Amino acid sequence: MLKIPMKKNNKSRLSLYEPFIGKLEKSYVNDCLNSNWISSRGKYGKLFEDKFKNFIKIKHAVAVCNGTAALHVALLALGIGKNDEVITPTFSYIATANSINYVGASVKFVDSKKTSWQIDENKISNHITFRTKAILVPHIYGQPCEMNKIKQICKKNKLFLIEDCAESFGSYYRNKHVGTFGDVSTFSFFGSKTITTGEGGMVVTNNYKIADKVKRLKMVGNDKEKHYWHNIVGYNFRMTNICAAIGYGQLSRAKFILKQKRNIFEIYKESLKNLPLSLHEECANTTHSYWMVSIQVNNEKTRDKLRNYLNKLNIETRPTFYPIHTMPMYYNKKYKNKFPVATELGERGINIPSAPLLTKKDILFICSKIKQFFYKKN
Repeated sequence: MLKIPMKKNNKSRLSLYEPFIGKLEKSYVNDCLNSNWISSRGKYGKLFEDKFKNFIKIKHAVAVCNGTAALHVALLALGIGKNDEVITPTFSYIATANSINYVGASVKFVDSKKTSWQIDENKISNHITFRTKAILVPHIYGQPCEMNKIKQICKKNKLFLIEDCAESFGSYYRNKHVGTFGDVSTFSFFGSKTITTGEGGMVVTNNYKIADKVKRLKMVGNDKEKHYWHNIVGYNFRMTNICAAIGYGQLSRAKFILKQKRNIFEIYKESLKNLPLSLHEECANTTHSYWMVSIQVNNEKTRDKLRNYLNKLNIETRPTFYPIHTMPMYYNKKYKNKFPVATELGERGINIPSAPLLTKKDILFICSKIKQFFYKKN
């Protein structure tokens, strides 16, 4: 496995991602500090939730401490647990499978599509059994899944649909924001996400009962009528007022950030053409938010050499996700050669610098070094 040392406190280094935080967010945080409302109580939690649900156009939004916690309580709110199965792609971030594991359910992996890098909806039905309770679909790197077909599968088989939108804020399928198709959906606001709260997440739904259950679960199982009475096992998954204040400010610049990220992708696309690589591009009927600009090269050996080359030039990259079924806690001999597309995506992919504040000069410099690598190689 490739190990790349990270250089700290080097301002000349082109980072993979840096958040775009300005005066507005700082003013809201200072308001929290000045008022002493720094924990989960305070006005910004509800302000952030309301503004977020209006942005994506959904009825209910519940802020939590991170995206993984959001997935955890979303599954619990649907009643998914022991003896249940949840279908999800193996080409995803580990939290997707871990959250299923947390509630005691079994993970059923599905391969991905070469075109979109998303779950292959044509292979989902082959994995449905009498124990299957839900399909959990992450929109990887900001490209939406094929939601119409997946919804039809869920409806036909009476399954819950869960969307993991941790990487897809600002992504749309047929002009509808991702996260609004499922019974329940989740978002992440980690520091490297399109909009950030530092650490944080959101559970969204159009179902009042699900939203209410999520609120109780994140608040240590508090009973709504009786103060300090707990009648279900809950979790301390609350978002702080400070984090919510940052998120509230971020939503004011969200459209600008998304426009910048699309511009960044277009510059990469133009500058990297005619090279032996391909970019993760937008599919028909979708709007890719380009959370991460991602490329694929010919093989794993070239991928690692290119990453090392760029690292020496102070350009940070990271590999695309290693398929989850290859991880020790999920590995099974029966998976051998079963997910060829996911394996290929994990071996050949690279995420390259994608921060919204990258300048055209920065991007052209990165592209020049990628070109240089391939010219030298040849």
